[in-house]
Amino acid sequence: MSMVQLWLCQRENSKETAHAMLSALLERQGCPVRSPERGPGGKPFLPGGPHFNLSHSGSWALCALGDEEVGCDVERIRPRRPRLPRFALSDREFQWFSRQGQRWEDFYTLWTLKESLCKCTGRGLDCSPRSLAVPLLQPGAGALFDGFYFQSYGGSGWRAACCTRLTPPPTQLLDGEEIL
Repeated sequence: MSMVQLWLCQRENSKETAHAMLSALLERQGCPVRSPERGPGGKPFLPGGPHFNLSHSGSWALCALGDEEVGCDVERIRPRRPRLPRFALSDREFQWFSRQGQRWEDFYTLWTLKESLCKCTGRGLDCSPRSLAVPLLQPGAGALFDGFYFQSYGGSGWRAACCTRLTPPPTQLLDGEEIL
């Protein structure tokens, strides 16, 4: 049975915090802390595992660690260019977004799902974001969609998502402060 854990933390320097969480988790597991290598699509990996993924936005840092391929994304909610949702979302997603009231919170829910899919596959964003189909989820919901498991998360001022291939991601985020 595969297992993935996600750790969320809010600190001033979120990029350093994401890397510090990964180092702390590797040390806890007795894994040597070493510099990641990059796969063909640019996805970082540790030869011999475990699998991991990092994300940071604003003051938010997210670290996923597990024994299967995983992608995660966290985004601070903030207004962007008004045309961004129409550019980034498929027709189906844009209709859902419009029915929700065209709120940035809902855009970021979909966007983090798209980013987590790109990061799970290791492809990166190598195509139009509109062409990446994701489930229409509210924070706290999960789904099996097009061969991938997705889980959406959210709180005041942020949205996050996780994508895996073998088993559903966790429904709860762990407190990154506990490991730092």
